Amino acid sequence: MEQRGCGAWRERRQWVVFMVALVLFWSGTSAQIRYSTSEELKEGTVVGNVAKDLGINLSTLKDRRFRIVSGSTEPLFQVNQNDGILYVNRKIDREEVCERSSVCLINLKTVLENPLEIHYVAVEVLDVNDHSPSFPDKEKRLEISESALPGARFQLQAARDPDRGPFSVQQYKLSHSDHFRLEVKDRGEDGKMPFLVLHKPLDREAVRSHKLLLTAIDGGKSPRSGTLEISVDVLDVNDNTPVFTKEEYTVRLTENAPLGTMVIRVNATDLDSGLNGDIIYSFGNDVNSRLRKLFNLDTVTGEITVKGQIDFEEKDSYLIDIQASDQGPVPLTMDKSVKIKIVDFNDNAPEIEVTLFSKAIPEDSKPGTTVALISVNDLDSDLNGKVTCSVLEDIPFKLMPSLQDNMYSVITKSPLDREKQSEYELTIFATDAGQPSMSSVKTVRVVVSDVNDNSPEFSLSPYTFYVTENNDPGASVFSVSASDRDINENAFISYHILRDGGDENKWASFLNMNSENGNILALKSFDFETLKTFQFQVIATDSGTPLLSSNVTVKVFILDQNDNAPMILYPVSANGSAEGVEEIPRNVNAGHLVTKVRGYDADIGYNGWLLFSLQEVTDHSLFALDRYTGQIRTLRSFTETDEAEHKLVILVKDNGNVSLSATATVIIKVVEPKEAFAASDVKGEVKDEEENSVTFYLIITLGSVSTLFLISIVVLIVMQCSKPTDYSSKYLQDTNNDGTLCHSIQYRSGDKRYMLVGPRMSIGSTIVPGSNGNTLVLPEHRRASGEDGTVTCPPFWSLSTFCHRHLMAARAQEKSQPDTPRLGPASRGIWRASWKAFNPICLLWGPRGV
Repeated sequence: MEQRGCGAWRERRQWVVFMVALVLFWSGTSAQIRYSTSEELKEGTVVGNVAKDLGINLSTLKDRRFRIVSGSTEPLFQVNQNDGILYVNRKIDREEVCERSSVCLINLKTVLENPLEIHYVAVEVLDVNDHSPSFPDKEKRLEISESALPGARFQLQAARDPDRGPFSVQQYKLSHSDHFRLEVKDRGEDGKMPFLVLHKPLDREAVRSHKLLLTAIDGGKSPRSGTLEISVDVLDVNDNTPVFTKEEYTVRLTENAPLGTMVIRVNATDLDSGLNGDIIYSFGNDVNSRLRKLFNLDTVTGEITVKGQIDFEEKDSYLIDIQASDQGPVPLTMDKSVKIKIVDFNDNAPEIEVTLFSKAIPEDSKPGTTVALISVNDLDSDLNGKVTCSVLEDIPFKLMPSLQDNMYSVITKSPLDREKQSEYELTIFATDAGQPSMSSVKTVRVVVSDVNDNSPEFSLSPYTFYVTENNDPGASVFSVSASDRDINENAFISYHILRDGGDENKWASFLNMNSENGNILALKSFDFETLKTFQFQVIATDSGTPLLSSNVTVKVFILDQNDNAPMILYPVSANGSAEGVEEIPRNVNAGHLVTKVRGYDADIGYNGWLLFSLQEVTDHSLFALDRYTGQIRTLRSFTETDEAEHKLVILVKDNGNVSLSATATVIIKVVEPKEAFAASDVKGEVKDEEENSVTFYLIITLGSVSTLFLISIVVLIVMQCSKPTDYSSKYLQDTNNDGTLCHSIQYRSGDKRYMLVGPRMSIGSTIVPGSNGNTLVLPEHRRASGEDGTVTCPPFWSLSTFCHRHLMAARAQEKSQPDTPRLGPASRGIWRASWKAFNPICLLWGPRGV
């Protein structure tokens, strides 16, 4: 027995030497750092300095976020980011962590960011002798026939010790007995199996029962032990034991085999006859309850069938002891082991573990920036456990494989834009190489954080506002608004007016602006007669880093109000009062033009349209006043009884909502015809001089117009019609024949042109609602052929002015209006010739509506 013990010790020593050499060889060829520590150590116990052993600069550990990447459970170890020391995070129970492993090796994954580095650290948890051997039962009863021959072996229950290696059960001792000795069989991973061997034949008549004590001892420095009481009852006479037909039973079984699948059939024979030769099969005493739940044994046929779920990942092989017993009065038994090897089936889908480096990635991240770390694990083996990963192709991310198997990093492959997409659902597909293959899907939400890469944008460009004159100083007159596609502080906008001192922004000094909401306040009251339009620049700036801004032009048009009373231009006396004296002959006929009251109003449109009425008159039957022209004419001829002097008080008022007015006084003296003729001779001389001047003027004008006409014909042949000139914001004045000065101002807003006009409106114009009746929408001139098939060309204003005056003078000459100067025969002939020659030109080139 001592020689057997020495031989077993030599085998164990050779096995230990082989395992140590294998571990050293594996450690030398692996890129991992390996430490060892004992179980049951206190929290905070130092295992080793990872940073020092890896050669990492300690000063960069915290900035690079040196840490251990673990799963969802609390890690057993942690690393200090300040000094790189690896320490125990919680108490380790080796039997709990590595229940079925002879070598308890924990692989740790450490990560450093910026740049990304991954290192692997292996920590071997060493066993300590913290468990005592124990037997399943405290007492074992055996029945042995007295006919049993020396050397008969009886299997006993093996003691179990949760500790591994040298701290597991190393030896058994049997209390002293003359008839029995102990034999121990080493079964490798399954430990040592004690057998009770009959050393000397039994004699039931001498001793009917034997009491033995079996002790199991582990290999600790302070050995622990457990005991089993054995009671042997000596029976009489069945002297042949069953014999199995095979020396060894080995079978392969696919995992997940259906319940009831037959695994193998064992067979044993017995030379005895009758009950002593009838054999029944049973599991050996050492078969634990877990195996009994997985497999079923038919006691009659010896068939082993599947009873529970077979899982390769839980255990890849089983060793079952089968016992064959006869049914004699003293049954004899024979034990045989059946080895079942489990064949792997691809029944486990890959498991995906994602570690995000940050909660959000900036949108200005460069392509190649690491977003997350992907770790894939498959419990299957060989091809069933080989996994490949992929992501969708329509996202700006891709997977990069790592040097470590089943490790990937997610990086950006193209620039990001938060304004187009603020977050992504990153779908990761993991597929193994089994047949059929199994796959897993995991979705990771990647948030894109904002950077200030968008300038504010105004809702309009340019802005056009209309402000009524005489506004209240300090009140808000209009506002601008801008938006920013960024978010948070990058989208918070402040406004201010550009004040660079240039001519374009000189009126900005009369404005103030609310920097938060874009409201613009006028610091003074505007006067249409002084300022009709102006523009300035507004700048919108966000609050991001760096600051981004944009500007917009604001155009302001002042609208007229009736704030100016009419002014009397004629009559005006020497002292400046609106009073005049007119002398007329007593022999004038009815309809004779006495005089004409002329007025002026600084306002425009209806506010400047003047109406005349008689406020006071000495004789209503003698004189009449034209309401629109201000002309005073006689209603009848004078009689001898009529007075020689008449006083007329004329009221001149505008057409504003609240009319303003002025009065003029005209004194009409009726004189004898001789005095009138004298005055007529003086006027005739003046008219002759004027006629000569007009004749000379007409000759020069006729030549100029002829030249312009020829040039225009050439230009029309060479060029197509050009775009009409924009006369925006030009203030034009002209005098109507009715005695009122006509105002007009043209400006453009958007795709329309507007004209603020006086009392006489142009043909084809339209009054715009809300403009106090003084704003007209001008029809657009067309460059090319329009809907009506006509071609409109830009006016030549010098020619237009001449045509305008020419037509008016010609019409006045034809109608022989009293207020038109009489021309001599030569001048009248030139007028008629110019009218006949240039009437078509004037109709072509003259201003519309004349």
